[in-house]
Amino acid sequence: MTPTPRHARRAVLKTLSSGLGGIACALLAAEEAGAAAAPFLHGGKPRVKRVVELFMTGGASQCDLFDYKPQLEALHGQPFDPGAGKRVEASISTPGALMKSPFAWARHGECGRWVSSALPSLSQHVDQMAFLMAMESPSNVHGPASYLQTSGFLLPGFPAAGAWISHALGSLADNIPAYVTLPDARGLPYNGRSAFTAGFLPANHQGTVIQASAPQPISHLRPPSDRTDITAASREEGLEVLRRLNALHGETRPGDDRLAARMASYELAARLQLSAPELLDLSSETAETAKLYGLDQPETADFGRRCLLARRLLERGARFVQVWSGPGGGSLNWDNHTDIPRELGAAAKGMDQPAAALLADLGRLGLLDDTLLVWTTEFGRMPFSQGSVGRDHNGGTFVSWLAGAGIRPGVAYGESDEWSWKADRDVTTGYDLHATILWLLGIDHERLTARHSGVDRRLTDVHGRVIREILA
Repeated sequence: MTPTPRHARRAVLKTLSSGLGGIACALLAAEEAGAAAAPFLHGGKPRVKRVVELFMTGGASQCDLFDYKPQLEALHGQPFDPGAGKRVEASISTPGALMKSPFAWARHGECGRWVSSALPSLSQHVDQMAFLMAMESPSNVHGPASYLQTSGFLLPGFPAAGAWISHALGSLADNIPAYVTLPDARGLPYNGRSAFTAGFLPANHQGTVIQASAPQPISHLRPPSDRTDITAASREEGLEVLRRLNALHGETRPGDDRLAARMASYELAARLQLSAPELLDLSSETAETAKLYGLDQPETADFGRRCLLARRLLERGARFVQVWSGPGGGSLNWDNHTDIPRELGAAAKGMDQPAAALLADLGRLGLLDDTLLVWTTEFGRMPFSQGSVGRDHNGGTFVSWLAGAGIRPGVAYGESDEWSWKADRDVTTGYDLHATILWLLGIDHERLTARHSGVDRRLTDVHGRVIREILA
């Protein structure tokens, strides 16, 4: 029997309800009752509904931003000797002399957190932040370290954190993707689009890329300008035929989730065509808001525009939004091998005001009550110089911070050694960061799994613990 549109829609809904995406619908229905609607939930009340992650591409230097070490000032220019016969190596250079930060340091807030003068705006918000002062990465190579910090694995092909969250919880609205990523206008980050992949999860959970400064921010959102024959009515007729064909296809392949993922992507794209123009139109924002995010300054305009779009996406129902500072490559980002004062100074200036504005704006709108803001990078930099005033890669220690729902404000957890060379006490990893993000969303990171090639895979691999020391 040829299915009617009614039968087709029923088949489509049946197909789409399979897997964790369908569980997310049950989760929403059971949320008010406080029931554990899915096996991956930890049973407690979720503190967070949505997450925004600011990712510093290239390896932001902890010892020039947040990790103040008097030893670097006292021993500036001297050879680095950590003692006890410890071997000192660098990834692509010969270790130079110990190098103090070119930026001035001061304590800020009631918590007295040290922040360098490279971040004058963020330094005003330290009482809202929880710092992870002793993060470490097993890799000091951009590609693997970035994969590790985004997907929990050193190799490509594994789902990004945003894809896992989309797969588990879905979006808070039916016309906004659950996972959206906003790359730098100057280029994609290390690993390109594979940094946003759904991996072996259904394809509709991959990150939707918005190029905020491009003439067409979302690819293929509109028909080509020369196709005047494509109208709203013709598109709807075509979609109806496609629905019917997909339903027929799905009935003969009940266990295949690839079609369901493709259909979900197309349906979302159709809804996004209606909602995107309003979402991307910043003219409705006040002049004060535009100035707050730095849209009136060339140094901050791009990152500021994307931070503002991130806020608008969160307001409209996105679950996980990434904003990238810097493209991949050896310049215009946080990979400051040559000139820390100039290169890091420029990267910090472009990020600092918009990031602080996003934090303040989320608070002003009440969104910070159920939103988590995460600031991170793939690794840190060395305490000694590369060349004259650059710094090489350092997986031994770096800093991340969190703010918002469920976070103890004004605290710091962990400590690096006296040179900011190695994580020394209360060490944390990307696995721990991901476990904590999932916990705040109501998810037990050990239970959120997907079967792939005979293995129950998860975002945290076989590692990770919730960093309860920074939780409210």
